[in-house]
Amino acid sequence: MKRWMLGAALVGALVVFAPAPAAWSQANLGLPQAPPEQVGMSKQKLDRIHDALKQDVGDGKLAGTVVLVARKGKLAYADATGFQDKEEGRQMALDSIFRIYSMTKPLVAVAAMMLVEDGKIELTDPVSKFLPAFKGQQVSVARADGEFARVTYATVPADREMTVQDLLRHTAGLAYGEITVNAPVKDAYAKAGLYLTGVRDYDARDLTPAEEVERLAKAPLAHQPGTVWEYSLAVDLLGRVVEAASGKRLADFLDERLFKPLKMQDTAFWVPSPKMGRVAQPLAVDLASGQPIKVIDVAKEPKNDSGGAGAVSTAADYLRFSQMLLNGGQLDGARVLSRTTIALMTSDHLGTRIAAPTTPGELLLGTPGYTFGLGFAVRQGGGVAGVPGSPGEFMWAGYAGTYFWVDPKEELAVVYMSQAPSPIRAYYRKLVKQLVYGAITD
Repeated sequence: MKRWMLGAALVGALVVFAPAPAAWSQANLGLPQAPPEQVGMSKQKLDRIHDALKQDVGDGKLAGTVVLVARKGKLAYADATGFQDKEEGRQMALDSIFRIYSMTKPLVAVAAMMLVEDGKIELTDPVSKFLPAFKGQQVSVARADGEFARVTYATVPADREMTVQDLLRHTAGLAYGEITVNAPVKDAYAKAGLYLTGVRDYDARDLTPAEEVERLAKAPLAHQPGTVWEYSLAVDLLGRVVEAASGKRLADFLDERLFKPLKMQDTAFWVPSPKMGRVAQPLAVDLASGQPIKVIDVAKEPKNDSGGAGAVSTAADYLRFSQMLLNGGQLDGARVLSRTTIALMTSDHLGTRIAAPTTPGELLLGTPGYTFGLGFAVRQGGGVAGVPGSPGEFMWAGYAGTYFWVDPKEELAVVYMSQAPSPIRAYYRKLVKQLVYGAITD
């Protein structure tokens, strides 16, 4: 009863953190701070982010959020709204830890490109060079049966092997079991336990890396490699390639080569006991769908580090990662990648030869206008997309509602964190995006 009364009182008060710059901790928030006006932004307009999110927290659509906005290398806006754990009555904090799900993918893409720079991987290398089980794969091909008005499937040999580049750009022919319409692939993934991490009652991270590779290699591909962009388990497999090429566990490689150099102190694949009190929790039931919300258990060490969906992070840690990308591969004297590698990663890797029935922008934001690079969706032009942004802007997001983007033209790096795996999560990505661009004054 006391817990319920505390929670009810906090809902009524809607406890919010929106500290003035003088109160921000540089150590906790990742970058040196500056008043918005100093970096060409309006404080009054940035505060609209807080007002909009506060309203939806109060309406029970979100538990809580953290938003960080950096421009010209300085933190101009930091806001924590609502609850880190609504059931416990625990307020959201700027250093709360979030399950970032698919925002793990850009981290692993950077890891792979480090190994490219090390000379241990070439983008055109077949995946079977590192994981021999992927040699000689089969493809499930759909065929229309006009006589009986149905679709049947036949299995044929792959025209070529999938490459590391295919994994980085989601053109390997792999899929997600919940998303693909290819019935044999969906069935094979279900039988192998290869569902999107944390969506089902069981956790795919309970497979060992060897088990994951063996099961995925036995499933047919949904497309011929290099022909179709389909969001997939490709980066989970890329994590296994990183391990094979480096000789290290994915978590250890990332910790040594990325997290420690960038001082990303709270980014990992599980949360140690002393930090569990900082983990953000979702609402019990999603208001939009009426469905119970399930998320992965990050308190236990997984058997495999899911490169596609397994990491946790804070807004500040991910802002440092984003600023490193914006800076051309370095931050505070720590060089992670070369400027030319970042340019390659944020270029169009789909072109006109690769089909995209659902484009990256439509998947993430519900709008066209984005192609895909090596680990990121990349904006193609100033128009077409139904959200503000600049050509060359790149971004990605996570199942539980997290989102980030980097805009080199505007010198912007923005991170939005929540634990709200809801059908309307794209709404909040677009909302924060338009409010940030609307606050630019120079």
